[in-house]
Amino acid sequence: MEQALLSVRKASQNIDTEVWVVDNNSVDGSVQMVREKFPEVKVIANTQNTGFSKANNQAIKLSDAKYILLLNPDTVVEENTFTSCCQFMDAHPEAGGLGVKMVDGKGVFLPESKRGLPTPWVSFYKIFGLAALFPRSKRFGKYHLTYLDKDQTHEVEVLSGAFMLMRKETLDKVGLLDEDYFMYGEDIDLSYRILLGGYKNYYFAGTRIIHYKGESTKKASVNYVFIFYNAMLIFAKKHFSGKSMKAFSLLINMAIYLRAAMAIAARFARQAVLPLTDALLIAVGMYLLQDYWGRNYKHSPSFYPPEFMQIVVPLYILVWLLSAYFSGVYEKKTRLSDIVQGIGIGTVLISAASNFFDDYRFSKALILMGGGWATVALASSRMLWHFIQYRNFSIDSAASKKVVIVGSTAESKRVLGLLKNVAAPVEVLGFIRTEADTDLRDEHCLGQLSQIQEVINIYKVEEIIFCAKDLTAEQIIGFMIETSGKNAPDYKIVPDGSNYIIGSNSKNAQGDFYSFNVELAIVRKHNRRQKRLFDVFVSLFLLASLPLNVWFVRKKLGYIRNIFQVVFGKKSWVGFSQQDAQVHLPSIRRGVLNPSNGVDVKVLDQTTLRRLDNFYAKDYTVATDVNIVLHGFRYLGN
Repeated sequence: MEQALLSVRKASQNIDTEVWVVDNNSVDGSVQMVREKFPEVKVIANTQNTGFSKANNQAIKLSDAKYILLLNPDTVVEENTFTSCCQFMDAHPEAGGLGVKMVDGKGVFLPESKRGLPTPWVSFYKIFGLAALFPRSKRFGKYHLTYLDKDQTHEVEVLSGAFMLMRKETLDKVGLLDEDYFMYGEDIDLSYRILLGGYKNYYFAGTRIIHYKGESTKKASVNYVFIFYNAMLIFAKKHFSGKSMKAFSLLINMAIYLRAAMAIAARFARQAVLPLTDALLIAVGMYLLQDYWGRNYKHSPSFYPPEFMQIVVPLYILVWLLSAYFSGVYEKKTRLSDIVQGIGIGTVLISAASNFFDDYRFSKALILMGGGWATVALASSRMLWHFIQYRNFSIDSAASKKVVIVGSTAESKRVLGLLKNVAAPVEVLGFIRTEADTDLRDEHCLGQLSQIQEVINIYKVEEIIFCAKDLTAEQIIGFMIETSGKNAPDYKIVPDGSNYIIGSNSKNAQGDFYSFNVELAIVRKHNRRQKRLFDVFVSLFLLASLPLNVWFVRKKLGYIRNIFQVVFGKKSWVGFSQQDAQVHLPSIRRGVLNPSNGVDVKVLDQTTLRRLDNFYAKDYTVATDVNIVLHGFRYLGN
């Protein structure tokens, strides 16, 4: 949002503009940021998520401008975008709507910049892959009009809601966005009504914008499939009739189940490949171990019955992998200590449980050797994968990207300081200077602006960070397009005066950024999982020992009620002291206790409470919760 509004501010300098931000009840401090940094912007802060159509309509109804532009917050516009678009509209009075050339965070052209109407046949070609097979065909390529030159201005049928410029008089005639659409489809609907109203829609190639995409929803998700295709059903019922409507509805329903099944299968495959590999490696190791142990120490190659490999070993593997999962082994960043901890806990659990099953208690030695082998197997597989990706075996350390900063000397040094402060996993190779009098003898200076492609090729650059203070959006987008390709680096942008470095390296994935904000330990999946496990285990223990421990708690009925609320996820044993006021901290379950219960001072001011909450979120471990619960045991009935 901040980056988008900074680009809008620059693009508005030579044109009379009013800017509206409609916030659909976000919880990340966006409204406060806009009001503090962009006092010229008019804000509508909704108390619920009203959806895309209704939110935009709120601002449109309050505006009396000649032209209305719908603009997504995950965009960056060039400095000439608004003036160029308005000049084109002024010169083409028949134009009711206008879209522009959009590129993603890698500088790759986005085909949805120009689209055709999704008629039943056009949808059929798209859903079943014919559009991708024959992109230059006027028959098969109509969905994204891929047969039209993206560098030329054309008449089109459908505009993208990410950047949709319209005449106010057109909207007065054809109506606003249809609020039956919550998200997706509303831009297609309005584009079609503009055509029905006697106007034309244009794809304008005279300016460009970055549309990071993936920020509003993950396109590979099942949720996206249902939302998008249900929006298409609304469109069909509204604009098609008879056989066309039935054919379109049939196609869309087929697409929903086909794409949903594909999304589920793809997600399962991505998530299951590593655990299945681990299970296979452990199973092979256990087979060899039991064969070796039986031959050499039990003096019988068939000492262990078939049930050992068929029933017992799969159960061992299940316990080991579940324990590894809860120890964070399947997180994106895995540490060797997580593997040792996970397999170690699993081995202890298997050993303890085996004492209760005489018929399946075969050998403690095999359990211990199996645990050792499982640790080696999981560590080795991750080291191999890490080496394939990063050419080193250090899985405990994040891979460092080779980074070049493009900007003035002062701004480049500021960005370098930002990267150091957050310990970003990058290796800054040097700078590409924007000053005209650049001293190329400076060992930190790799070249000038005109030499970006050469620098990328020579130094194998993996990421370029552009300083928006020293470069125009037009320059940045131009460099991104020129250097895009198969081996193109990733790109990030530092907005002028901002503490954020923003970028998105895939149109189907959410963007990422580096900032001065320290990563909060409480938001890590591994810690959230362990916090939940702690809550459940403590609750079950307290419930089992209730006749003994209830006498040490002040409010006994509240204590019993809290146990059940924690078990069922309504509360946590420990939360923030000022849950409702902590807009800058992540949302967690409301706590029975809070960080102030872990200190001996009983009366604390609001500033101290807020500071304790910050430290709790930043440095969270399960041990912290243990300490707070022990300190505040008598208050567990609060």
